Amino acid sequence: MLFDLDNTLCDRQRALAEWAADFCRTHGLDSGAEEHLVGALQERAYPATFERLRHELVLEAPATQLWDGYVTAIAARVPRRPDVIEGLAKMRAARWRLGILTNGAADIQRAKIAAAGLTRSVDAVVISEEIGARKPEADAFHVAVARCGGTPWEESWMVGDNPENDIRGGQSAGLKTIWVSQGRPWPDHLSPPDHVVPDALSAINLLLSTAQTRTAR
Repeated sequence: MLFDLDNTLCDRQRALAEWAADFCRTHGLDSGAEEHLVGALQERAYPATFERLRHELVLEAPATQLWDGYVTAIAARVPRRPDVIEGLAKMRAARWRLGILTNGAADIQRAKIAAAGLTRSVDAVVISEEIGARKPEADAFHVAVARCGGTPWEESWMVGDNPENDIRGGQSAGLKTIWVSQGRPWPDHLSPPDHVVPDALSAINLLLSTAQTRTAR
């Protein structure tokens, strides 16, 4: 059972928006710069991104310092979700093997996972930078399933908010999929997921109820 991290198990977009607003106030930048930061970091963020932003926004601090500050500040803005942590504990008690599969830089992804209290909630954490493969590449999913102790022919699931990276990628790797819609419509040009839920906790409860129904039979 694989979960995406950003905007599935933790609210990255809210953390990014809050950080950008604080960063611009601290550095005396205007609302245009705030929008530029959010746009530049919307999909992915790496140390090299801050080298580019440093020049674009004429910032004095070294890119490494900006990146380190970003990692710390974003992690500090990731809230713990006791209901999700409890749900994951119930899944593990029901003998589910759980993993987090996320694209991104290892240091910031692990910082967010720790801040959200998820480190001990899963059996494996698989990050694209560390394995050299990114979602939606099938290899990323296969590595994550293997690190959870599964095999390609066993029933595995991917839960995520991104239609392309999480759902299409999971489907191409042979996984069943649950889309965390957050109220959005499903893109018509993509094959639909097996289930649609509003948030990660709903996905957890769905799978727990499905497992209980199968056991009762």
